[in-house]
Amino acid sequence: MEHWADFECALAYHCAPSLVGIKAADLFSWPVEPGSRVADYARAFADRGICLRVLRRGAERMLLLVYRPERLAETLDGAEVRRLLDRAGYPPEATLEELLTILSRRLHGSSFPHEIGLFLGYPPEDVEGFCRHKGQNFKICGCWKVYGDQEAACRCFDRYDRCRKAVCRRLGQCPLMEMFRPLREQGA
Repeated sequence: MEHWADFECALAYHCAPSLVGIKAADLFSWPVEPGSRVADYARAFADRGICLRVLRRGAERMLLLVYRPERLAETLDGAEVRRLLDRAGYPPEATLEELLTILSRRLHGSSFPHEIGLFLGYPPEDVEGFCRHKGQNFKICGCWKVYGDQEAACRCFDRYDRCRKAVCRRLGQCPLMEMFRPLREQGA
């Protein structure tokens, strides 16, 4: 049981902004284990409008994406984001599910798909700058490497950090699932 408390702590720390809906998506890595309860968490979160999806499963670790589908679809529907995804080879008419399937396949490939930053809600100018400069010559580095608006990025980093601290602090008082009500209760 203690191990799954560790999972909840990792999930809260790495994914708080997407869990509460202020960020498109978050990633985190977790060990692959027999009898893993990740699928149980995915089902429980789905009832709350949150998706937990395994994007890549290796021999020892898996890469999990946490997102709210409407928020991520809205983020990926921006004109500049679509232009960059099109340039990276994603079909312009692809649905969210199709985009995630393509991203997952690319994560299993030999080169890392840097367009993943678009899925995580990073500003398109920063994703484009990272690709153009091969991760060098950035203005600042926080949740991502910033090539564009430094002040806006700092405000965003601060907002994510405050969110993370609040969710982790609350996790000391109740289980993660209790922080988010099932959708059927939210409408009542």
